[in-house]
Amino acid sequence: MLPGEDDNAVPIPKRNILPILINSHDELMVDGELIEISNLKGLTIAFLDNGGDQLECDYCQGEGNPESSDNPDKAIVSLMNNRETSYGMYVTVQNELVAAYNFLRNRESQRLYKTDFHAMQKLYKNPSTSQVIKKELKDRIRTIQKLFPMKLSEAERN
Repeated sequence: MLPGEDDNAVPIPKRNILPILINSHDELMVDGELIEISNLKGLTIAFLDNGGDQLECDYCQGEGNPESSDNPDKAIVSLMNNRETSYGMYVTVQNELVAAYNFLRNRESQRLYKTDFHAMQKLYKNPSTSQVIKKELKDRIRTIQKLFPMKLSEAERN
């Protein structure tokens, strides 16, 4: 065990991990099934938004599948690529995963604040935005990020 590791770490239930593998031929496998890149965003959204534990995620709109994630805070996307995976495929997969999070964050931002999540981020970063507005935006951005935290684990596989 490495220094600083917790001896009492609670194991993560398999249902809360979405395993994604890109092999050396740039083939994409999600949860043991070969898929097309065009399906990755939708599968990721379904996993993150599943809401298997409705008591913890009353804002989730997924199926509530007991075999999938309990809630977005517990959901981990595990991306593993082969050393020979092309950089282009790796970036494409990353973009699809980010797009899934962005979709869900935008949905919740619209629901709670009637505005786009990215519009809030852009306004927050604008130097001409007043400090009063920036504080409000910062609080709203953090709220959305807590609803759908980006938990992405990456590893390279030989």
